[in-house]
Formats: sequence, structure tokens, C-alpha cells
Amino acid sequence: MIALFQARPGRTRSTPSCQNGSALICLLLVAIFAVTGICAAQVAGPVPRVLILYPYDERIPATNIVGEATRTRLLEATSGKIELFSEFLDLSRFPEARHVERMARYLAEKYSDRRPDLVIALGEESTRFIVRNRIAIAPDAKIVFGGFGGATAEELRLPDDVVGALTEFEVRKTVEMAIGLQPNARQLVVIAGSAEFDKAWIDSAQEDLIGLPRNIQPTYLTGLSIDEFVERVADLPPDTIVTVLTVLSDRTGRNFVPRNSLEKIAKAASAPVYGPYSTYLGHGVVGGNAATFESTGAAVAGLAIDALAGKAITDVTVPQRYMADARQLRRWGLSEADLPPGTVVSFNERSLWQEYWKEIIAISVFVAAQSLVIVSLIFERRRRTAAEVQARRRLLEVIHLNQSATAGALSASIAHELNQPLGAIRINAETAAVMLESKEPDLKLISQILADIRDDDQRAGDIIAQMRGLLKKRSEIDWQEFDLNDVIQSAIHILKPEAERRNIVVSSIASSQGLPVRADRVHVQQVILNLATNAMDAMLHASATERNLVFQSMLTGTNEKVEVSISDSGCGIPSDKLGSIFDAFYTTKPAGTGLGLSIARVIIEIYGGKIWADNRPEGGAVFRFVLPLAQRG
Repeated sequence: MIALFQARPGRTRSTPSCQNGSALICLLLVAIFAVTGICAAQVAGPVPRVLILYPYDERIPATNIVGEATRTRLLEATSGKIELFSEFLDLSRFPEARHVERMARYLAEKYSDRRPDLVIALGEESTRFIVRNRIAIAPDAKIVFGGFGGATAEELRLPDDVVGALTEFEVRKTVEMAIGLQPNARQLVVIAGSAEFDKAWIDSAQEDLIGLPRNIQPTYLTGLSIDEFVERVADLPPDTIVTVLTVLSDRTGRNFVPRNSLEKIAKAASAPVYGPYSTYLGHGVVGGNAATFESTGAAVAGLAIDALAGKAITDVTVPQRYMADARQLRRWGLSEADLPPGTVVSFNERSLWQEYWKEIIAISVFVAAQSLVIVSLIFERRRRTAAEVQARRRLLEVIHLNQSATAGALSASIAHELNQPLGAIRINAETAAVMLESKEPDLKLISQILADIRDDDQRAGDIIAQMRGLLKKRSEIDWQEFDLNDVIQSAIHILKPEAERRNIVVSSIASSQGLPVRADRVHVQQVILNLATNAMDAMLHASATERNLVFQSMLTGTNEKVEVSISDSGCGIPSDKLGSIFDAFYTTKPAGTGLGLSIARVIIEIYGGKIWADNRPEGGAVFRFVLPLAQRG
């Protein structure tokens, strides 16, 4: 609930004054928080005592909020060197003179030993109370009031040292604002309740609204129950202006917080509703003209602070302004362009762009920059991919040339190897032909000869297939999983004729278990052939009885890699050349290209391996390479 700080309207045009408790909360909060000049040093003498008087009881949330905010801010401003007291007079429920007298006696006795230095009276009732009972409660206190207008202050006949922030409420300005928004309106309905304050309000409004345009017919509704108010406004034509003043109580005697009764009426109304209080905004009114309770609070707080500091203070008038609710404007189809200049429009739902345009621009710039980076990275990736493809093709071409060179170097050995099965086929075929010419050919023997011919043909086919594999040109790597022992044996089979021609003894030490790897079978075979032919060339000047070529394979690296070594009994490698023999174009042969070992290194590294060379202690060199073991399962 929001408490209304009542002020009895006067008889002049701008005399109606009224506040509800919600307004006072904002009023006093802003007053206390806005003024920062007060400090402990400004308050002369002993620790000051401040008494804040509220016209209602402590159950009203507004009084609790404003009281706690006041205490907090004053304690902060004075570094705790202040005594704060709050009293709730409960005059709305107990307006009788007997209650007022009892309350005065009670407070006089209560503060007999702690007389306040300053009393802040909020609303007409609180001000009237403290002025009448000042001598008994706070005889030497300064009094600051707020929440009503100049006419009411004159009627109260306040002493000269009772100073306050005057707040005027002009209903006519609210109605003129409504006429500007609804130029086609034909009727004005002014609503007020049955309380004495409500009746005074509507009397003042009738006087204030004299001289309205002739096309506006005013109607004043008062003395009804809240339900009757709701029924009447629900049946109004749309060309009506509804102005709700206050409904503190209705015909049945029910008491209301004005903002709550206004909300019931506005919710049921069939025409736009207006009101003269800023606290009505957000509860159903389109808008109105009033001094905001925030500005009133700031003025009251300023006077109180100056009074505590010993400064001379005089009455101040709080300025008014127009206010509107953007949601209600949209509800009734009213244009903001028709509002009076300087109107403060609240609850205006700003677009996403209006609310976050800086963030949107920053995010857009970031996204655009990020997009450019991503696009450039995509192009760069494509370019790199194309370059890698091109480089791989060039590498495969170089590897193919090396394969052709290896095949050429082994051509005599391969030809010799191929002549053996071809010669055997020829001899067996001639023998079979001679046997068939005899009278009683030995068919069993001829059948055996034909089986030998088939075996020799298969052997010749295998040799040709091996040769074709060496000479085949490919544009992509042919990934396969195979046993490295099989490739070693195939390479030995190709090299054997050439090794025999050179009086080289070839032997192998194979692992007892399979050595599966994943690579291009022909490429790995080529590496082995390159290393082996280099080893045989290195033994050219060795003694004919000491030419040994040894192949060895094993698992290494905690059984995660396969190692192959090819060792010879040649002259070895100069120790200062061990680090450069795999460089491109490095060679010790008069007719060498220097590409064999560098290509071998590239091939092994393509498949995740490593290759190196060492000298053997007993003489000769050993070349080793490792490949990852193929993952099973």
C-alpha cells in the first residue's frame, strides 16, 4: 500500500494539494540521497535529534521504506553523529480529537528528556499536529514541512519559523493536456471519493475548471461506492476524458489508498484516464501535470539539512511538469507528438536498436572483422590445401622417378631373375613336346612338366608385378595395412640376383611375430631397395669374402613401433657426414644424384616414421628406420 499525505484543497485556482505515500517515499528518498552537502562538521553543537512525523500507521509499507531510508542516509551523512526518531500518528484511522490529544500527551512525555532539535512533518495532518503541540513535544525545535500547497499553508496560519516545500496541484493543466491528446473529446468526467479531503478536492476542481472550451461538457462524480465508479466509467463513450482526483473512501465507508482505487477505475474505464499525481503513473493513467514527489522530497531534505546546519531557510516552491505513460498512449491510440513540450514520457519501450545501439555496432564490427578473418583463413586454407596437393603430386613424381631409377639400376638383376623362369618354361615345353612324339608318352611325367611350367609362369608373373609396382605412376598415396616382414622378403627376392652377381651374401633376421604397419607398400619397398642398393655399392671395394648385407626387423618403443635395419660390411660413413647424408643432392658416388636417401627420408616421415644412419663398430654402416605399429581393433 502507498500512503497519501493529505492536504486539504484551498479556494484558489492552484490550491489543491494531496500526496499519497508512494510519492512521499520517492520524495524523501530523493531528498535525502540527492543532498550530499551535510556532514557532521556542518551541524554545530551536540549531536542533533531529528523527529520524523508520518500521518499514518507503521503498517503502511511507504512509511517503513521512507523511514529506513531516512535513517540510513542521515547516519551516513553525519558519520553516525545524529539521533533519529520516527512516529506514526495513525490519523487516517483515528482522526478524532481525543486520539490526537492522547498522542500529543504520549509524545510529550516520551521526549521529555530528549527534546528534538528538528521535526520533519510530512503532510497537512502531521504539520497541524506538531504546530499545535510544539511547546509540549519540541519547544525549541525547528519545523520543516512538505506535501501541500501555499493556500493550505495560509489556512493553517503557520508560524514564521515553520518552513516547508510548497507543492501545488493544478487540475486544469492536467485537463488541458488531455484535451490536446483528445481534440475530439466532448465530455469531461471528474471523479472523487466521499472523504472530506475528496470533497474538498472536487470543490476546488470545479472552481479551477471554469472556462473550459464550450464543446467540453464537465460531469463531477462523487458520493459513489467503488463498484459504482467502476460501472459508470465502463459505460462511458470513447470521446470522454476521465480525471480521477482521489478516492480515500467511498459511499459505503470503505477506506482506500488513492492509487489503488485509481487503478480499479482505470482498469475498467472505456475512455482514457488522467490524474494529478506522479504516483498514479504506471497504474492506469495516461498522464497529468504535477510536482513530482521526487523533487518535493529533494526540496524538503534541503531545507532540513540547512536548518540543522544553522542556516536561514525560507519556503520553496517545487516546480511542476507534465508526465505521460507511453503504454497508455499506445493503448488508447494517442500520439506522443500531441503532448505538451517538455513532457516526461515513462515506460517507453525502446527498440532493441535504441536500447543497445552501441553494443550492436560493436558486436557488428566484431562479427564483420571476425567474418573477414574467417573468410581469409578459408581462402588461405584452400590455398594451402591446393599447395599441399600440388607439392604431394610433385613429391610423388619425384618418388616415381626414383622408383624408375631404382628399377633401372636393378634391371640386370630383374632380367636375370626373369630369364630363369622363362628359360625353365622353354626347356619344360620342349621336353614335353619330345615326349609326346614317342609311341607311349609318359603322361604322368608330362603332367608334372606342365605343373612346373605353371609354377615358373607364376614366378615370372610375380617378378613382372613387382617391376610394374616399381614403375607405376600414382597421383595419390595408396594407404594399405601390411606386414613389414613380407615387404622385406619381397625386396630381398628382387635384390638377390644382383647380390649374387656382386658376391654379396644376403641374410635376414625377421621378427617372430607379425609387424603390421599402415603405409603405401610400394613406397616402403622402395626405401628398402634404396638403402640396400646403397649398401651394396658401399661394399664395392670390400674383400669378396667379406661382403655381407643383413636385414633385421623387430618391435621397439614398448611394442608401439617397428624398426628395420639394413647393415653392410663396407667402408662406412665419415663421422662428420652422418648428419648430412639425408640432405637433398648430397652424394659420395661419382654418378649419383643425391636424391635416393633424401627421398627415403621424406617417404618415412610421411608415414610418421624416422630414419637415421650409424657406423658399425666392426666396420661398415647401418641404416635404420622406424614406423608406427598399425593400431588393431
